[in-house]
Amino acid sequence: MKKIPEDIYKAYLSSLISGDKSPCINIVNKLVEQDYSVKEIYINLFQKTLYRVGQMWEVNKISVATEHIATSITENVMALLYPKIFSEEHVGKNAVIACVANEYHQIGAKMVADIFELHGWDGYFIGANAPINDLLTLIEQKNADYICLSMSIFFNFPILEATLSRIRAHYKDMPILVGGQAFLWGGVETIEKFNDVFYMKSIDELEKSIVNF
Repeated sequence: MKKIPEDIYKAYLSSLISGDKSPCINIVNKLVEQDYSVKEIYINLFQKTLYRVGQMWEVNKISVATEHIATSITENVMALLYPKIFSEEHVGKNAVIACVANEYHQIGAKMVADIFELHGWDGYFIGANAPINDLLTLIEQKNADYICLSMSIFFNFPILEATLSRIRAHYKDMPILVGGQAFLWGGVETIEKFNDVFYMKSIDELEKSIVNF
């Protein structure tokens, strides 16, 4: 898989922090033209730059407004890859993807939905701060093969645990994948009490799970 050069990453990050959308669009368009994979762009451009933006915000190098603009630009630029993502032949399987309640960082979950689409699945992304009743309704409506839950804030583990309990009350054995930056600080033991709930620490692990389903 072709790797994005460091200078391209730095140029994109600089434009992202400056809130300058046009250079970000140009960079991504060129990467698409040069046949970089969706996975490479997602991991080593979008994910990598947003992690860096988050780190800069945490140490007060950038403002909340700058972080929000960077997130907004990334969400918009992701759409440039949709012709590639949604061109894959569908395989008749689907996943329901959501951020748990009180979670508003949704790009990671959107990427997960897109990775499912890239492998021919229907990825139904319910969005940030998903009410559990709406999530359960969508799972039933779509007869989901997988449920995926994203969480960025460590202090939301009680909400994740409550969500898993509600899902298991209705669906005893449906596979559930969980992930997100919150797990960088631990918490995997929270999900170990539930059957068929799996922590995905990377897009690579997610892809293996999809392929081996």
